[in-house]
Amino acid sequence: MHKVLIVIGDATETLDTMYPYYRLQEAGFQPVVAAPEKREYQMVLHEVKPGWTITKEWEGYTIESDISFADISPEEYLGILFSGGRAPEYIRYDEDLVRITRHFFEEGKPIASVCHGVEIPAYAGCVKDRRMATVPKCKFDLEVCGGTFVDQPCVIDGNLISGRTFHDNGHYVGPWIDLLLKVAR
Repeated sequence: MHKVLIVIGDATETLDTMYPYYRLQEAGFQPVVAAPEKREYQMVLHEVKPGWTITKEWEGYTIESDISFADISPEEYLGILFSGGRAPEYIRYDEDLVRITRHFFEEGKPIASVCHGVEIPAYAGCVKDRRMATVPKCKFDLEVCGGTFVDQPCVIDGNLISGRTFHDNGHYVGPWIDLLLKVAR
């Protein structure tokens, strides 16, 4: 069974994480939850409520990570997903996560990113000349690092497939899984 990384941290968005997690299982892949440490993490729910100009946050489920970033040998994994929520803003500075991220981009492996997940490959220097969807408030992070913001529910740029928020799960996760299946054959 091919393994696929799901990158999380505290305050990872619940739907950004769990929807792809179960879709990977349905497709015959082994999702591996990766985080700064091997422990339980608190996920959150995010939504911009009508009339609000900022995101409201509620506690979501918890999830156990299977492996710490330091213990990952990226060659053992077929693909990677950068989940959203507030976690990417904090975990993107982890040197092992930067190493792992660069591996997937350099090797052309299937990559998915949603919402704030873009902050990780942006910090790792992997988005230059790449087209991506992300939540509009992360447009600056993408563009200042040389990427191009596209306001669509699914953006496919070679091996990189992205969506804006969990509202786009039904649009970008399927094409990413299709790419994983193609590479797995």
